[in-house]
Amino acid sequence: MATKEEVLEQLTNVIDPELGLNIVELGLVYEVIIREDVILVKMTLTTPGCPMHDSILEWTERQLQQAFPQLRIFIDLVWEPEWTPHKMSPEAKHKLDHMFG
Repeated sequence: MATKEEVLEQLTNVIDPELGLNIVELGLVYEVIIREDVILVKMTLTTPGCPMHDSILEWTERQLQQAFPQLRIFIDLVWEPEWTPHKMSPEAKHKLDHMFG
């Protein structure tokens, strides 16, 4: 059985190509639910019109499927609550400050 921490650790390998930060640091992962043979990830993207929409979702699903092949993976893309930079981890904010500061 996978744990929430193991799932989040795997998701740190999924990088937003525009910002160069992982989706966990960016605060894009809202919830991880693990039940029996299913992992459900409730997540968002930085903007609804994100040009990397399909790529990020496919990468997220593929990363989890490779790490947990015995489990079914579901990605629930949501737009509420809306993502804002306030959802980013302090580390991510620090990295962006250095990149764009």
